[in-house]
Amino acid sequence: MSRRALILSLLLIAFAPALADEPKGPAGFLPLFNGKDLNGWRVLDGKPEVWKVENGLLVVDGKNGGWLMTEKEYANFELRLEFKMPEKGNSGVGLRSPFEKGKRPSQDGIEIQLLDDVWHKANYKGLKPTQLTGSIYGVVPPSKDALKPVGEWNQMTIVAQGRHISVELNGTKIVDANLDNYKDRVKEHPGLLREKGYLGLQSHDGRVEFRNLYVKELPKAAQTSE
Repeated sequence: MSRRALILSLLLIAFAPALADEPKGPAGFLPLFNGKDLNGWRVLDGKPEVWKVENGLLVVDGKNGGWLMTEKEYANFELRLEFKMPEKGNSGVGLRSPFEKGKRPSQDGIEIQLLDDVWHKANYKGLKPTQLTGSIYGVVPPSKDALKPVGEWNQMTIVAQGRHISVELNGTKIVDANLDNYKDRVKEHPGLLREKGYLGLQSHDGRVEFRNLYVKELPKAAQTSE
């Protein structure tokens, strides 16, 4: 073996573990979480120590964590993630949210609810359909119950393109909404009018685990006349 070939082989061996550790997502998607640290994320209105990385998982353990938000804004995108809820768990995924102290991603942005639906249905008499897992929180309820039992991993795909938001849970589409049909909710949820913002994960109740977070930016939706 030549000296040059030997050096090249040694370099490939040296970098192979690092390359193998890089998260690999679906074609066309970029990872939002590297499985090692919170690089690319920042905390809004909460305690940073509540957010952790454990065994390659992104974990929120407890209350007062506020929101963990991406450093980059997104307008039109497909977001894929997996989450595991504990008993009594409550969390959410923020879309097109502002990053401003005192602003609430659940209202000043858009929140896709994550919840232990079974426990909350049994213990909260005032629970609304728009508070169940997969709902556009406070605005659009899920059409079906596709949530897996507590302690199991759930797969969620969220597509935001223009005024259209869809949510798929464990292979079942449960939300397919045109935000223009909910103008009566804009006063309480002004985030429905936002065209872009940050993605986020909520700390509310219990230890919630996340993995396989990937995003693909989409072209601006074409305008259609009615």
